[in-house]
Amino acid sequence: MGDLLLARHGETEWSRSGRHTGGTDLPLTPAGEAQARSLAPLLAGRAFALVLSSPLARARRTAELAGLAGAEPEPDLREWDYGAYEGVTTADIRTTRPDWDLWTDGVPPGEEFPGESPEQVGVRADRVLARIAAALEEGDVMLVAHGHLLRVLTARRLGLPPSHGRLFRLETGTLSRLSLEHGSPVIAEWNTRPPAPAQD
Repeated sequence: MGDLLLARHGETEWSRSGRHTGGTDLPLTPAGEAQARSLAPLLAGRAFALVLSSPLARARRTAELAGLAGAEPEPDLREWDYGAYEGVTTADIRTTRPDWDLWTDGVPPGEEFPGESPEQVGVRADRVLARIAAALEEGDVMLVAHGHLLRVLTARRLGLPPSHGRLFRLETGTLSRLSLEHGSPVIAEWNTRPPAPAQD
């Protein structure tokens, strides 16, 4: 049984400012491109049975810069649909809904995006896990996607409800690894980045 590796895409303008970015197809910032390139050494020498990416540009570009140019697009790896909260920060939402929590409350529908509940995102994560199951029997699998989606997917892989994705903070441009211990899924690495260059 192989490991499941997860890469969150590099920084975008909205991820830097904390704005919810679901279906808005933003490019990486220069810093985000550098983050994506920095993943390549962490993946060097690994052979993957399957590599999948969100179809959104920020994830596809991250995969390319990380040396995963052959990644297959997987629609179920797109980010949480934030509905009316697309492009809005949590701080701004809480000016009118002080107790709002994405993980329990979901989002209201918007004009452009219908929005998703945590359970709906969990259904998509479960479909991804079902799709990759056979490939994991053959070797490692790599997924390049988005923060909230990958947090939900991690929760589901560990046998937890989708809302427990709240426990797994995930930074941009990082690599994480889910493995097995005594036959049960576990977190083996989380938010890994290459070590910073030594200072003279």
